[in-house]
Amino acid sequence: MTRRIILLDGSPDGLLDRLSAVRAAGDVPLVGDERWPAAQWSQVRALAAAGPVPAEAAWATLTSGSSGAPRIVLRTAASWAESFAAVSAILAPGGDAAEQRILLPAPPASSLTLFSLAHANAGGPQPVLPGNAEAANATAFHGTPQALRSLLDARTHPRLRVALVGGSHLDQRVRAEAVARGIRVVTYYGAAELSFVALDEGEGLRAFPGTELDVREGAIWVRSPFTALGYLGEAGPLRTAGAWASVGDLGRLDAGVLTVRGRADDAILTASATVIPEEVEAGLRDLPGIADGAVFGIPTEGIGALVAALVELDPGAPSPSAGELRTMAGARFATAHRPRVWFTGTLPRTASGKPARAEALRRALAGEGVRRV
Repeated sequence: MTRRIILLDGSPDGLLDRLSAVRAAGDVPLVGDERWPAAQWSQVRALAAAGPVPAEAAWATLTSGSSGAPRIVLRTAASWAESFAAVSAILAPGGDAAEQRILLPAPPASSLTLFSLAHANAGGPQPVLPGNAEAANATAFHGTPQALRSLLDARTHPRLRVALVGGSHLDQRVRAEAVARGIRVVTYYGAAELSFVALDEGEGLRAFPGTELDVREGAIWVRSPFTALGYLGEAGPLRTAGAWASVGDLGRLDAGVLTVRGRADDAILTASATVIPEEVEAGLRDLPGIADGAVFGIPTEGIGALVAALVELDPGAPSPSAGELRTMAGARFATAHRPRVWFTGTLPRTASGKPARAEALRRALAGEGVRRV
């Protein structure tokens, strides 16, 4: 039988049943985002029809990282199912995961939400999607740092006891606030192509159960049963070497603790220096008045690129002036890593909540919805 990618809308109504029906028919579900414009739906439909679909494929997710066009990642059923027991132990230590209600703020088009839906169909925590009246009764959370921060600000989830957080760096202040409210926080590093790679319960990232880590020439490599099959159609950053796989993220491994520096292909080449955006973004979040930021390079003749930042100001704190931004950055960053061009506005984000650097650059250059300071 020829397998097909079946593109579903992301409406929460009956979504678990629709996912099950597609799989029962021998096809592979892919979930779209209701917020997409018509052009993006057309693009994803064309990708889904590109084929052929490997016989062992069971799930399809979309990824574009922080930049670039969407790609369809294919994976086997086992590549997620092998991690269900470890995730259940995080979300319901010593208890029955199926009795938990897990809040999933990211849309089902996000691989982290689709993972949790697959887990629910296999006896994991029951999902609570945006708009669900049961949200206040959720005892667990799986989402991005941005979503966790919004949840804490809203103070509408009194029963929440554990948060599994991925997608990007979690500000230590947000972790501390969650812990102070009795919420156990476990962050993780992973990728749509690799699934879970490493967990951090407050003392640094260590290998996810069943995963081996290595750093070769600065790049993180993983050996685990959770790696995806690859892409449908156009190739992406996933590379393999025997049983090992990498998506090109840079890192350091010290006594079993992994430090993730960011994606090599997102690096900014400015004059004679290489700047990793994630490292600068982490520093920006520590500055007073800044809630979050995206760092990108503006192409500039002679030096390659100028380091630029679009920062989202913290509505609960005094807004720093342009001069204050530059002064704080001067004290925080080495010369090459210091943003030279600043913009303020609302950060564009990927479906999973990560800052979308390519879109931030486009808006900055077009002056669309952002202000240069």
